[in-house]
Amino acid sequence: MYVKDVTVQNQVGLHARPATFFIQKANEFKSSIWIEKEERRVNAKSLLGVLSLGIVGGTEIKVIADGIDEQNAVDALVRLVNSGFVE
Repeated sequence: MYVKDVTVQNQVGLHARPATFFIQKANEFKSSIWIEKEERRVNAKSLLGVLSLGIVGGTEIKVIADGIDEQNAVDALVRLVNSGFVE
């Protein structure tokens, strides 16, 4: 299992379009991937799950992966969040 904390940089957070970009990137990997906000953890490959967290700009989240490509998955998703979803 590989985990990294990241703060969402863009103003709207993980809503609609940014969430879709995040999920598309997560689905490029074989590992199981989750996002955790406070004590709630959801599947990072699920649009409804991601949107249900209500992540806004400035929110700190954990990106967690478990599997064969876990480190690459987490690093790629953290880069995407840090870029403000401009990849």
